[in-house]
Amino acid sequence: MSGPVSFVLHHPYLVLFGVVLAEQLGLPVPATPFLLGAGALVGMNKLHPVSALACAVLASLLADLTWYEAGRRRGSSILKLLCRISLEPDSCVRRTEDVFAKQGARTLLFAKFLPGLNTVAPPMAGMIGMPLSRFLLWDALGALLWSGAYFLVGLAFADQIETVAERAAAYGGRLVVGLLTVFALWLLYKYAQRQRFIRSLRVARITPLEVKQRMDAGEPLVVVDLRGPLDFELEPQRVPGALRLSASDLETRHHEIPRDRDVVLYCT
Repeated sequence: MSGPVSFVLHHPYLVLFGVVLAEQLGLPVPATPFLLGAGALVGMNKLHPVSALACAVLASLLADLTWYEAGRRRGSSILKLLCRISLEPDSCVRRTEDVFAKQGARTLLFAKFLPGLNTVAPPMAGMIGMPLSRFLLWDALGALLWSGAYFLVGLAFADQIETVAERAAAYGGRLVVGLLTVFALWLLYKYAQRQRFIRSLRVARITPLEVKQRMDAGEPLVVVDLRGPLDFELEPQRVPGALRLSASDLETRHHEIPRDRDVVLYCT
């Protein structure tokens, strides 16, 4: 039996804890296969269900608490950091802010099932000053629901997963190399996707200094503030005379934007 597979089988609790912790901290490590595998091992009586579930929930809570504290201490700069390091387009992070603004603490209950929202929800809870006790309660329930759901799927398909694991052990190192290659190609694809998105935003950009100079010169500019509700609540300062619209309001309120002047949009 190959080294990596043997290590996983002999240290399942440690591996499960480490993988879930890494994924929830934002590292590109997929925890789902390990949660499914843990569920299958429970079905084969090779893992204690409560101990395995506790490992996953504790790892998730530890990572989320780290992001919660970062959001509480550093504010919106954490979201800007997430926008820079995330492999998802920045618009994905912005959409999750709107969901959190509408659902509040309940967002933590289903956040882990949604890419983007999973990363943004904990620091955002800290940014808006959610009490720690409330955060821990909802986040623990969300972690339990998330890990428990995959455990149950793994338990239901334990025989099939065992067959896959046996074949994986037979291939050993070659399978590991193949999976790493596929993973590297996926990372390159997501990076290229993000770069295309960023290039699409570099059309007709204008700096804040240029906007101020044109406004001071008396040019008839229309400035539209597209920040989401949470962004505006955290930093309520606005450009004098700016039209306040959220991005979700554009479709219904676009007629409020004059068409006979230059329009400047900003969202951060």
